[in-house]
Amino acid sequence: MTRLIAGGPALGWKLATGGLLVSGILGTFFGGWDVTAHAADQVQSAAVAGAPQQPTAADEADATPHLGHGRHLHPKGRPHPTSPPGGSRFFTTRSSAVALPLPNEKDAFVFAVFGDRTGGPPEGVDVLADAVRDVNLIEPDLVMTVGDLINGYNRSDEWLVEMREFKAIMNRLLCPWFPVAGNHDVYWRPLDDPDRPKNQHDEHYEMHFGPLWYSFQHKQCQFIVLYSDEGDPATGAKGFSQPELQRISPEQLAFLREAIDRGRACDHQFVFLHHPRWLAGGYGDDWAKQVHPLLVAAGNVTAVFAGHIHRMRYDPADGIEYVTLATVGGVQEAVVPEAGYLHQYHLVTVRKDQVAMAAFPVGEAMDVREITGDLQTQAARLARLSPAIQGGVRVVGGRQQEVAGGEWKVAFENPTDRRIDYTLVAESRDSRWQIRPDHVHGTLDPGERCEHAFQAAYPQEVADESFDPIQMVLTQHMLAETTRYAIPEIISDVPLLPVAGLPAEAVANGVLVLDGDGDCIRIANEMLPLPQGGLTLECWLRAHQFGPRVGLVAKTESSEYGIFVSGGRLDGSVYLGDAYRSVRAENVLESHRWYHVALVYDTAEVVLYLDGQPIGRQAVDSVKCRKTNRLPLFIGADTDGQGQPTSFFAGEIDEVHLARGAKYQAAFKPERRLSPNDDTVVFFDCDSQIGPFLLDRGPQHRLVRLQGDAHLAKPEPATR
Repeated sequence: MTRLIAGGPALGWKLATGGLLVSGILGTFFGGWDVTAHAADQVQSAAVAGAPQQPTAADEADATPHLGHGRHLHPKGRPHPTSPPGGSRFFTTRSSAVALPLPNEKDAFVFAVFGDRTGGPPEGVDVLADAVRDVNLIEPDLVMTVGDLINGYNRSDEWLVEMREFKAIMNRLLCPWFPVAGNHDVYWRPLDDPDRPKNQHDEHYEMHFGPLWYSFQHKQCQFIVLYSDEGDPATGAKGFSQPELQRISPEQLAFLREAIDRGRACDHQFVFLHHPRWLAGGYGDDWAKQVHPLLVAAGNVTAVFAGHIHRMRYDPADGIEYVTLATVGGVQEAVVPEAGYLHQYHLVTVRKDQVAMAAFPVGEAMDVREITGDLQTQAARLARLSPAIQGGVRVVGGRQQEVAGGEWKVAFENPTDRRIDYTLVAESRDSRWQIRPDHVHGTLDPGERCEHAFQAAYPQEVADESFDPIQMVLTQHMLAETTRYAIPEIISDVPLLPVAGLPAEAVANGVLVLDGDGDCIRIANEMLPLPQGGLTLECWLRAHQFGPRVGLVAKTESSEYGIFVSGGRLDGSVYLGDAYRSVRAENVLESHRWYHVALVYDTAEVVLYLDGQPIGRQAVDSVKCRKTNRLPLFIGADTDGQGQPTSFFAGEIDEVHLARGAKYQAAFKPERRLSPNDDTVVFFDCDSQIGPFLLDRGPQHRLVRLQGDAHLAKPEPATR
């Protein structure tokens, strides 16, 4: 499969109506076959620098040292013939040794094929309309169908309503389209209806859609449409699981022979029907005995297209490509979307000597002319939306916090000049939460604001290791003229509100214990609203041992700030302008001894304190700004470029505090138990936890998960 564009397959009819998707990928599937060599053209192409020649595997490896896959190495067709850049077709005012080959000026065209519309809910026509919208952006020469255009299985009145709806949507195509009859289009129900015509809806179909079989020619190609639900001409019975009802009639077989003969001089002949009879089974062997030999004998029947099974499938035989399409609004189980279980359409590119086929998920075509700078600005504004949450979940207790439930309101507004649809979901991986409501839907006009109230109860008071907090997940679509633009999900934690229980000083002091082998605390960048300007980062530490590179509290990656104790030497850094401004201690720290460390930056200098005493300082240019990143801050480690922890600390850490501004300007006596202040960004006193989470005692009251074997314990006394 060749990956073309970021996107996502339409997983079901509801998702397909959502238009543009951002989290997934658009897969393309190519079809082709061996053809006779383009002798003269290929020789000419090989002589032109830059012609699409096939490199050897060794050449490819040497030229692509950063390539991580080989999916592009398996085209189904041959390189296109080209012409040298000369004469009136190529013009430049520059000189270059490279001759750019030009495509040959020969006829080529594209047609689209739609799969089944029906067998799903009536709203599946939304998917069909999205397919029409997509194809109008591409503007092929024509659109073919493979049957099941309407839900059918009904009487005349209902049939006519569905027919009109289908045609009203399809008639919005900029190009001609051609119908194929499927079982949903011609089966009458109920079967015992005294008004049922002998041939069911055959007459209605031909009256409103067109002939049940026909052919036409376009650009040296012939298109043949067959009818695969003739049934029993004597009784009018129809069915697709009884071989005796899936035989081609003498009348239609005679038409097929004549149509094939009419197209013998064409470059290609394409055949379309609803049921993929070549799959045999309930279809019997009539296709293999009567039809397939005719197609093979013709010599120029290139491909046969069908639908019905609601999944893509490819079954070449004897030089003919048998292609089955999935759906454009029919029932779709979406078992494996990228393997053909999805709403999709085919685009077929036809040249004299070869044909290319690609499948595209419905709703994935991007309207280039609609994506203006203004639209992008407004979409980005929605993506940066930060819903306001008032209230939260109450917690109370000592070392092990109890969860008391809570109430909160979520408010946000539409900052764009377009309408938005939204869904707001309250969710948790902990199924014990009882949340009301669990989700809400709505639409906001430009500038409109909404507010939604939620409440939650937690039946198990003491949070255990399976506890997980509640998050609010906001999904939005910005509604433009031709597209629903999906905005990335915005996830916000529901605050945890400590309830006045035991005073902080009455809770036994705790420490964070880390083993140096994957233990750490990860604080997401979104939890760190630290503006440009001064900062203070401080904590207590007691190391068990020191490795060659050890992060204590850090988020450095050629940017930001951090404290290290590599080899036992204390080191504090802030990245300002184009380099780190660092202070490093001369002496090595002792293991199994408690120390207080503080990194202070006040825009004029970077100062490193050990047990309240400045041990080094570096003057800095106050004009230089801190270089930021979106990586997490780790307690007990540093981050790599992918936001994963590295350089782990082994020992105990306590009272981790990050604050705006310079908390210390001179020597001080550090308090063993710190407290947050008005400048606090995050503060972890390591005294209590909620299940597997540590509670931020700063203004945000957020939770961070204890990773690895990290845990809280009573502090061990220092040994000297």
